[in-house]
Amino acid sequence: MRIRLAKAAAAAALIFAALLQPSAASAAEAQADKCHGINMLAETQAKDPEVYAKIMAQAAATENAGALLWKIERDGRPTSYLFGTVHLTDERVTKLSPAVEQAIGQSKTIALEVSDISDKATATVIAQSAPLVMFTDGRRLDGLLSGTEYDTVKRIISRSGMPSDLAALFKPWIVTMILSVSDCERASIQQGARVLDMKLAEVGKARGMQVVGLETIPEQLQAMASVPEPQQLDMLRASLKFADRTNDLMETLVHLYLDRKISAAMPFQIALAKQVGIGDEAFAGFQEKLLTDRNVKMRATAEPLLEQGSVFIAIGALHLPGKQGLVALLREAGYTVTPIE
Repeated sequence: MRIRLAKAAAAAALIFAALLQPSAASAAEAQADKCHGINMLAETQAKDPEVYAKIMAQAAATENAGALLWKIERDGRPTSYLFGTVHLTDERVTKLSPAVEQAIGQSKTIALEVSDISDKATATVIAQSAPLVMFTDGRRLDGLLSGTEYDTVKRIISRSGMPSDLAALFKPWIVTMILSVSDCERASIQQGARVLDMKLAEVGKARGMQVVGLETIPEQLQAMASVPEPQQLDMLRASLKFADRTNDLMETLVHLYLDRKISAAMPFQIALAKQVGIGDEAFAGFQEKLLTDRNVKMRATAEPLLEQGSVFIAIGALHLPGKQGLVALLREAGYTVTPIE
């Protein structure tokens, strides 16, 4: 068992490279200026208006959607703010609006999902979390997928800069995570670009503000690993069908974010999965473990900060809308939360 864990830990350390370091292929793609993909939601609107209408109807019916920046108020406390981010380096996303700049300027503390998401911190945690990301009980991913599916996984792992024979050791959720990062995004990070959350941390530190985290990287990994394995496999299978459209998926996410339609992201993903025979039940664990449960925990961690006031909370935009989103949870806790933009 110790030998197996040691091998898994060594392999887990390589996952960091797959997530953040570009392969030769991705660097070449970035040089070719092919990083902006196709907005797949607009594509869906043209090709299948009925499916598009259903996606947008679900998005419109979601509570507290349509805004990314919110004001948080309570009698006797300085105003705080809630901001939805997207974990990308795209300059269209990382350019802060005047309203966001003003909100940061009026705050004393910046609270992110995780306070330190530097390369070193991420690499260290992933290497120490082998049982969460790798099979250590003798099972293998190639025994859980079809031959065609596993061949695609091996291609993805190889393209990400790792030996393809390691693919069999990876748990489904980590392969989905690797797949979700486009080659261009890896190249952008390698070239020094920062995702929006890291930029906010840098802005805060440059201004002498306190920068804190509402959770830790190990807690995030535990949440992702806690999704039931059958659902992990179904989500991976759905992602594999669109393995060659990662840039397009990221472009779609950028448009949803900029258009303040982030609540369409999950219905859109479910619609894509249905195209390949995966039902929406495959996403139940994701929504419970990665959104609902974490929202409750993040509210609990944020409340002492909100009691002091003047805090700028910046978390993934998917955590904000919905009946169990952070906007609703903060209102339940007695705060007045109103949209700004």
